Amino acid sequence: MSDLSPLAPSSFPELPPVAGLRLATHAAGIRYAKRADLFLAEMAEGTTVAGTFTRSLCPSAPVDWCRRILAEGDGTARAIVCNSGNANAFTGRAGDTAAALTAELIGESLGIEPHRIYLASTGVIGETLPEPALRDGLPALAEKLAVSSAEAWTDAAGAIRTTDTFSKGAAARVEGTAAHIVGIAKGSGMIAPDMATMLAFVFTDLAVAPAVLQTALSASVASSFNRITVDSDTSTSDTVLLFATGEQIDDELTGVDDERFGAFQAALDTVLLDLAHQIVRDGEGASKFVEVRVSGAESDAAAEIIAFAIGNSPLVKTALAAEDANWGRIVMAVGKAGQAADRDALAIWIGPEQVAAEGVQVEGYSEERATEHLQGDEVTITVDVGVGDGAASIWTCDLTHGYIDINAGYRS
Repeated sequence: MSDLSPLAPSSFPELPPVAGLRLATHAAGIRYAKRADLFLAEMAEGTTVAGTFTRSLCPSAPVDWCRRILAEGDGTARAIVCNSGNANAFTGRAGDTAAALTAELIGESLGIEPHRIYLASTGVIGETLPEPALRDGLPALAEKLAVSSAEAWTDAAGAIRTTDTFSKGAAARVEGTAAHIVGIAKGSGMIAPDMATMLAFVFTDLAVAPAVLQTALSASVASSFNRITVDSDTSTSDTVLLFATGEQIDDELTGVDDERFGAFQAALDTVLLDLAHQIVRDGEGASKFVEVRVSGAESDAAAEIIAFAIGNSPLVKTALAAEDANWGRIVMAVGKAGQAADRDALAIWIGPEQVAAEGVQVEGYSEERATEHLQGDEVTITVDVGVGDGAASIWTCDLTHGYIDINAGYRS
């Protein structure tokens, strides 16, 4: 793995246990030597599930598997299995066979029907999962299941990493209840909506009906994982799964009009946004965490498109890496977005320093102050395009030579 990102948190958080959940990891040697590359979570009977997946037209076999059992099932799940190293994407019938074998072997080990077992894979595209590693590793993985302790969460978050330089976890309590929401994620490169080369597995011990769980997850993903970008590339494998065991509070949340729904949605939003920000902070080669804020657009959707045009621009991103307050690149990105913008009303800020107003550089603009802001590791770019009330924020990072170094040697 690469050196630790300079934007990494000081430590992995101490995550609380989730009632009705057991975790395990195992080193199966799928691609990596002497490190855990299999993760398993077993949930209590009656656990409900929701999911969102990549919009790539070349999805992995595990994505196909999850979509199918989510659509055909009764909204309940008993396990999630994830491997790192090989993505099991673009692997033809062999990929489908490996997915089915994974569910079969875990199902036999735990006495669970395969259609209640969700799957995820991350790593190199185009390489199949080795059957011997699955046949030996998956039963051994199941034997290691233990309660979801802080140590187990740490191990789980580590087992799903690929080019990640640090493990990612987050938690929040559902206000007014004894229930928690806990999530782990992976992601570092190939990060762009919808969603990213990212996996996230989120668990709560609140009881939530499947339709309500899906409504909450879809809304939360839209404002978190679908608002981040590292390199504008969308993966074959993106998966976010949310499980509700109901073991802490068994009075099921059955509708969005339930008085507890707001607290549940708020806690879920907190966890997913935290994980999404951690993914950006671990962007391959990143040295700066960047928020792009756009206002004055025709609609919120238009503002989001403009924000992504800025955040995905290689010219903007390399200027940020060089700490160069070349605001003309921001103007360029606004202009190429294909959304309405009034050139003669455009306003731009780099951090607190206003650069332009009414389509021209403002009197008294200080490039020195703008550069000083860019020299920090937290950067804000704000743009008002002057045509309406639409607004949106996205999160990205700079583009350094480290991104090339990591990806040029990814399979080595």
